[in-house]
Amino acid sequence: MNATRRGFLQGLIGGGALVIGAPLLGPVRLLAQEATTFKPSLWVAIAIDGTVTIFAHRSEMGTGIRTCLPAVLADELEADLKRVKIEQALGDEAYGSQNTDGSRSVRDFFQTMREVGASARQMLEQAAAKTWGVPAGECRASLHAVHHGPSKRSLAFGALVAKAATLKAPAQEALRLKKPSEWRYIGHDFPSYDAPAIVRGEAVFGADVSLPGMKFVTVARSPVLGGSLVSHDAKATLKVQGVERVVVLKAFTAPHTFQALGGVAVVATSTWAAMQGLRALSTSWKKGPNASYDSTTFRKALLKSVSSPGKSVRQSGDAKKAIGSAAKRLSGDYTTPLLAHATMEPPCALVHVTKSGCEVWAPNQNPQGARDTVAATLGLKKEQVKVHTTLLGGGFGRKSKPDFIAEAALVSREIGAPVRVVWTREDDLRHGYYHAPAAIHCEAGLDEKGQIQGWLLRTAFSSITSTFAPGRTEPAPFELMMGVTDLPYAVEDLRCESCPAPAHVRIGWLRSVCNIFHVFGTSSFVDELANAAGVDSADFLLQALGKPRLLSLGSEVKYPNYGKSLKEYPIDIGRLRGVVEAVKKSAWGRKLPKGHGLGIAAHRSFHSYVAVVVEASVSRDGEVRVERVDLVIDLGTVVNPDRVRAQMEGSVIFGLSLALWGEITTKGGQVVQSNFHDYPVARMSQAPKTINVTLVKSDLPPGGAGEPAVPPIAPALANAIFAACGQRLRDLPLRPA
Repeated sequence: MNATRRGFLQGLIGGGALVIGAPLLGPVRLLAQEATTFKPSLWVAIAIDGTVTIFAHRSEMGTGIRTCLPAVLADELEADLKRVKIEQALGDEAYGSQNTDGSRSVRDFFQTMREVGASARQMLEQAAAKTWGVPAGECRASLHAVHHGPSKRSLAFGALVAKAATLKAPAQEALRLKKPSEWRYIGHDFPSYDAPAIVRGEAVFGADVSLPGMKFVTVARSPVLGGSLVSHDAKATLKVQGVERVVVLKAFTAPHTFQALGGVAVVATSTWAAMQGLRALSTSWKKGPNASYDSTTFRKALLKSVSSPGKSVRQSGDAKKAIGSAAKRLSGDYTTPLLAHATMEPPCALVHVTKSGCEVWAPNQNPQGARDTVAATLGLKKEQVKVHTTLLGGGFGRKSKPDFIAEAALVSREIGAPVRVVWTREDDLRHGYYHAPAAIHCEAGLDEKGQIQGWLLRTAFSSITSTFAPGRTEPAPFELMMGVTDLPYAVEDLRCESCPAPAHVRIGWLRSVCNIFHVFGTSSFVDELANAAGVDSADFLLQALGKPRLLSLGSEVKYPNYGKSLKEYPIDIGRLRGVVEAVKKSAWGRKLPKGHGLGIAAHRSFHSYVAVVVEASVSRDGEVRVERVDLVIDLGTVVNPDRVRAQMEGSVIFGLSLALWGEITTKGGQVVQSNFHDYPVARMSQAPKTINVTLVKSDLPPGGAGEPAVPPIAPALANAIFAACGQRLRDLPLRPA
């Protein structure tokens, strides 16, 4: 008998099981109804007992989105959240995009959820009106019932199901959305739907799903990307108790995209047996063209790339001339290393391939993408693949890449049984999709008054597009919009350039993506300019941002704007100034002990505006301690302030982990790091004593929450270290001498 994590937890604290997954309800229209259920759309169903079921089409990885989007619907529906059941939707285009990435779930579906809820509410009100024989305008839904004011009569939602099921949905133009002053949940703190089950050990994560006859699989992969298997010896592996088979998986063919990497799979009756069998497996690999990749050498190549002119991606005036004629000239080169996602839950997937199709259970950020990848891997139609999304033990962008699911699908087809592929922490760190290494070059001048006179910005980094187009060395516009083409400073003479950089590992998006290295470079450089000008860093930052305005980029700049129009979501320098002014007022300029310093940084990303002040101390032996972080964010309309504050606090820890310890290195094409002992993240004892989060009140359209607070953390910390000890650090991770 195999001991499961679920069984172990239940043995400790008791509790039942939570079933994840739900059937699709079809397209957004009034569906064929049953007498016991009112299903006005694929997102919501109401039973005669009054239970409201809302289908969450986005993935829950700690952000609270599985609660927040349903709460928006429930608010417009006037449902009581205590009587709402949330079920996870399958992957299906009927929901629109299900890719839980890019801090866009609320941005993309806030209005949709409101309209779905309002439509169902008005149908219930109309059903009550018909029941009572009164005008629909006299009926109003409130907290799971419909009330008729003149007669003081009420009917619970459940009592209206049968009548509502016979009605047509109101036209788009007839929808009556609630006023913000009427919102019951939106803008207010409300608890996470999944928290009780998580605390009790009942919540279902990827490794918690099981099927009868399921096999457990670990995979030996080429230590160098693009390497090929020469030979393997499985004699010792097959002697391990519980190991049943060894299966060779064909290596991927370029472009690697989200394909399985290939290798040798060990099939066993338990995870432990599979892991022990893998340790006993002997393999020989031809390392391939990336065997010469060395991270130290590559860093030098990146610096060389930004030392020469690159391709202009934004220009106004004559930056070279302005800098050359300035009273004072400064330059700086900043570098960041490869980074790994290192989610608490490494990738895993349960896949069952049958004659009729394939069914998947996995912690994934994009069930539609997972479905399409599995279908392509197996040569199936996408309609033959069903993807269930479990809770995610962290995502950060890694689990939107379903290569690990494709692995499980290949093995399941080969052995004719359900298969759970388990990645160890070593697999995760050595075979993932990495955040690109980068070099940023900044040059600027200062006039006699300390004003910025000309700015040259160059960037070189391995592009995410290389994962889809082998050999590509130039970045895409969506990567450059993250801190380069949207450089917010009021500089008349400006030139931004991109410089080439190849890729030797799989490059993928990680929380806040290219903003990490671009903002580290530019926000550190602004602080250097402030010190050179002899001006307070916070005052200089506001001076550099200039007057409140909507930033005009010019028609020649390709700016995707995180998938939205600049008319709906402009680059508003006034809002960026606002968060800087707010954090300056609350946290800047206070007296500090010797060896302590304050650093400030600010940035707009994912349509949100964040300013951060970090207080850091540096001991005589160079140990850095982050004492306090103050953060102000303006993200427009907030659905759940409590979850946003939690995201900000998590972003601080994430950003500090990257700034102080995040570094993946390579030698001979192989990743050196293997686990948290050599790729650490912040422990509780290393977290700031205080994290203060302020949310700016706003009725503007909602911006992102999961990612925008990460980019300013590293430069604010670097600037604080300089203020504390006078040492300017231009390379991540930050290591004072």
